[in-house]
Amino acid sequence: MTVTWRHLPAPAREIAVAATDAVAAARARDAGAYEPAVDRLTGTDRAGLVLGGVVRLLLEETHPDGLDGDDVRQVLERCVRDVAAWRPDVDPHVLLILLASALGVYDPGDDDTPPDPAAIARHAPLLVADLLAATGRPLEGYLTTAFAEVARTELHD
Repeated sequence: MTVTWRHLPAPAREIAVAATDAVAAARARDAGAYEPAVDRLTGTDRAGLVLGGVVRLLLEETHPDGLDGDDVRQVLERCVRDVAAWRPDVDPHVLLILLASALGVYDPGDDDTPPDPAAIARHAPLLVADLLAATGRPLEGYLTTAFAEVARTELHD
C-alpha cells in the first residue's frame, strides 16, 4: 500500500490493497494468489467503480486519439488471448461490459443479464493487468487518480 492511500477510509484502503494484489497476481499469472485477492475485491463495496475508473484512465492513456470499434475489439481480443492460457474461465462478454462501462456506453438497465459484482471483481483485474502491460507503468498512480475522481464525483452529487 502506498502512502497516498493512508488518508482513505478503511473500505477504500481495502479496495486499494485487494486490487493491487489481484492485479499483481494477474500480471504474474498466479492463480493461487489471484483467487483470495478477487474474493476480497468481491467483498468490498464500490470496487467495480474504482477499477472501472482505472480502466478508463488506462484506455485514455493508451489511445490518446480516442477509441473506435476496432480498438475495443483489439483490446478485448488481446486480453482474452493472454488470460485464457491461465484462466480458461475468462468470459469475453464480461470484459466487453467492463470496457463499455469504462467508456460510458453501457447501461445495465438495458441488459437482460448484467454480470454480477463477483464476475466484475473476477475480470476487472485481468483487464487492468493487460492494459498496464501496454503502458509499462505501475498501478498505484492510476488507483490514486481513480479514487480522487470517485471522491470528486461524490462531492458534487
